Amino acid sequence: MGASSLIVLIIAAVAFSGIAILIAKVVLKATTNKQKGEAYECGIPTTGPSWIQFNVGYYLFALIFLIFDVELIFLYPWAVVVKSVGWLALIEIVIFFFILFIGFLYAHKKGALKWQ
Repeated sequence: MGASSLIVLIIAAVAFSGIAILIAKVVLKATTNKQKGEAYECGIPTTGPSWIQFNVGYYLFALIFLIFDVELIFLYPWAVVVKSVGWLALIEIVIFFFILFIGFLYAHKKGALKWQ
């Protein structure tokens, strides 16, 4: 298993995706209408331009949510091995939470958690 396996995998991936796209183009009938080009607005007809600038606070809030959500992914493996590792695991998780708390304080100081 070396470079040849990787080359075969890449060729297979390109071939399978290309064949799937080709079959979709041949089998499906292409229809175009005005509604397909519009932005999805929950069934309500759009008024005004669809491309508007959103407040950056929404993006910051989403990024903070992702950071703290990913934190939970790291907690599960830690919880599985905490008894076998002992005090070292406890010290590591305290450091991990401290770093997350510093990040939370930074976000709070920058106002990323305020909604206007």
